[in-house]
Amino acid sequence: MAGTDRRRPRIAAGPAVVLVEPQLGENIGTAARAMLNCGLGDLRLVRPRDGWPNAKAVSAASGADAVVSAARLFDRTQDAIADLRHVYAATARDRHMVKRILTPRRAAAEIRRFAARGESCGIVFGPERTGLTNDDVALAETLITMPLNPAFSSLNLAQAVLIVGYEWFAAGDETPPEQLRTGLSRPATQEEYERFFGHFEEELELTGFLRNKEKRPSMKRNLRALFLRAQCTEQELRTLHGIVTSFAGPRRRPGKKRQAD
Repeated sequence: MAGTDRRRPRIAAGPAVVLVEPQLGENIGTAARAMLNCGLGDLRLVRPRDGWPNAKAVSAASGADAVVSAARLFDRTQDAIADLRHVYAATARDRHMVKRILTPRRAAAEIRRFAARGESCGIVFGPERTGLTNDDVALAETLITMPLNPAFSSLNLAQAVLIVGYEWFAAGDETPPEQLRTGLSRPATQEEYERFFGHFEEELELTGFLRNKEKRPSMKRNLRALFLRAQCTEQELRTLHGIVTSFAGPRRRPGKKRQAD
């Protein structure tokens, strides 16, 4: 899905991503792409099977070259995480170890809190085919397990990195959870709503729709609630004004009876 704005600065911070014995260069590249999607820039590789650097990783990164070119190579997982204060291991299997297990969302929130205190964090991912060894898992203080369909919970490397990375990014994102995209027209003001309601209710009075005096107040409230839920734009309210005028036809004075045909 396209959506890259190259005029904007690239975010590249957050926890380190440690890939232990990744198999294909393409997998490293797609993981790097997932990282940059989520504003992560610290990629660490432990004994990649096909060697490093790897041209296929650059190709698969699809523009995340900065993450690939800055990747650091290590012989041991211990060396890759040596400078980190908090280490998480992403795993789908029960390792029969006494360790905390968090979802990516909970882990992301915790990592954000640690980062705010200046404490570095990293997330370790294992090989695509076998996952992390128990020795590598033992190096982490916390496990991250993704709640997925138990009948089919297998993920490729980039998918796993993307899920964890997205949760980290979303935990610090300030985008409102719901937005109104109005195009060229701005959202209507309360004054404009009141003007429309006045026009609409006047015509409903003239047509006799609001003839029941007892029900009239609740009917007006319900109609107002309907239009307010729609979150109309200024242009949409002007269109509704026109529709009401069109349906009403030539305006009649209250009490004046229509002549028989």
